[in-house]
Amino acid sequence: MRYIIWMRGARLGPIWMRGARLGPALAGLAVFLAACGGSSSANSPTTGSTIVFGAAVSLTGSQSKEGGLTKQGYDLWLDWINARGGIVVNNVKHPVAIKYEDDQSNANLSATLVQKLITDEKANFILGPYGSAATASDAIVAERNSIPMVEANGAAQSIFSKGYKFTFGVLSPANKYLTGVIDMAATLNPKPTTIAMLTANDNFSVEVAKAVEDYAPSKGMQVIFTKQYPAAAPDVSGLISQAKQKNPDIVMNSGHLAESIAINKAAKQLGLDAKIFAYSVGPSTPDFISALGADANYVYDGSQWTPQVKYKPTFYLSVAEYVKAYKAKFSSSDDPDYHVAESTAACLAFQKAIENAGSLDPSKVRDALASLDVMTFFGQIKFDSRGINTFKPMVVEQIQNGTHYTVYPADVANGSPKYPTPSWSSR
Repeated sequence: MRYIIWMRGARLGPIWMRGARLGPALAGLAVFLAACGGSSSANSPTTGSTIVFGAAVSLTGSQSKEGGLTKQGYDLWLDWINARGGIVVNNVKHPVAIKYEDDQSNANLSATLVQKLITDEKANFILGPYGSAATASDAIVAERNSIPMVEANGAAQSIFSKGYKFTFGVLSPANKYLTGVIDMAATLNPKPTTIAMLTANDNFSVEVAKAVEDYAPSKGMQVIFTKQYPAAAPDVSGLISQAKQKNPDIVMNSGHLAESIAINKAAKQLGLDAKIFAYSVGPSTPDFISALGADANYVYDGSQWTPQVKYKPTFYLSVAEYVKAYKAKFSSSDDPDYHVAESTAACLAFQKAIENAGSLDPSKVRDALASLDVMTFFGQIKFDSRGINTFKPMVVEQIQNGTHYTVYPADVANGSPKYPTPSWSSR
């Protein structure tokens, strides 16, 4: 019906141009068209080409757990955006596809796969891998091809020290990961004053540890023991024995999930007691609790995001809606951890930048990312001149009775620190 009337209207057009006396009749026709939905149809978005995102993610290897969480975050957004027809660019809805490659937790392989995604898979844009090492490698490829990459799991600031123009990170940088734990510790009674700092030798972990060493004195604390170990080291018992001799109030580890689990197990086996155990990566994940059981209790971590944050997003889902969507999609009783949330945030940054650019041109999208300033369920996404999101704070969480509680800062906390940590023998 609409099609026939529209065609008649098209034939009347030239007559109206020749004689204004037909105006009333055409006005009536316009009203009829509107009633039939003709005008809304004309303004409805059409469907355009598929936007292809490429992602080389650790689905196997030593960082496969974190890589799996990264993929969950991407896929959660993918379902949501395609349920709405895709990303709207100049009134055209573009469906979205994400093409994945498994980098096997190998940073060099990750870069090779990103080039494959761009060259062979025709990816329009790149979503980052898991880990700072892989992100640093992938950033070289993104820059060489002038293809924007938004990443969510490479926090080392060294990634952004090369003058790259096409790499953006939505997460708070590495130097923020454990300084919040120090801020929290400074509020406790009796106040802890000595720290043992264990550090994997990758760039991210080293940056986290250095920030602790630089920041602790400003809060009246001293790092009395510091030691690096090879990333993914299978045996850390020697480090724990050395740290035990120093009798620190706080034991910190800057590393990843597998290393955090190994250090916690060794601390129990060797009887290293401390008032606070805090690890940069690991405790926020469900796997940390499932691997350690009750021994995971009392451990702290600096977190990019928790379900207790109180951000008021301007688009996408609220915090509560995000948690609900995650549990429904992945049939999980666990809340999403921050790796999932920050990965979704990378997709949101791309979505909003593409909409703002009104184009799929990589350079225009890159410029839109550089000027982006938007509030999401994950927090503010805004980049400094290097491409780092220095505008979003982190929080501190602690595992209590097998459950994650946000314990700092107080304005978002849903629990208070269980302090001091009981000795292993008394648990």
